[in-house]
Amino acid sequence: MIQIFGKKNCNESKKAERFFKERGIKIQFINLKEKAPSKGELKSITAKYPLEELIDVDGTEYKKRNLQYMFFDLEETLLENPILFKSPILRNKNEIILGYDPEILKRWAELEK
Repeated sequence: MIQIFGKKNCNESKKAERFFKERGIKIQFINLKEKAPSKGELKSITAKYPLEELIDVDGTEYKKRNLQYMFFDLEETLLENPILFKSPILRNKNEIILGYDPEILKRWAELEK
């Protein structure tokens, strides 16, 4: 099953969710405002993307917390505050992508048929 780690108010997350729903493909949507990826899920994500690429430094929450002026444990901060993740993070079996990429999603949709 395709997983989308996203935020309900994120346009890219909405586009990814809509893409699969329009094609009748079941997804699991994990709202990053409510739940962080598990340590195991984060490990599989960081196998492809370094932690530094996963934090949304342009997001409101990052700026509101003044994180640009602080030193902090990135993994711990992301797991404790999943709203700080860039979104969406999409996972299909062993493949993970960061952000909305229609070409990859089309390929995934074909594999799910």
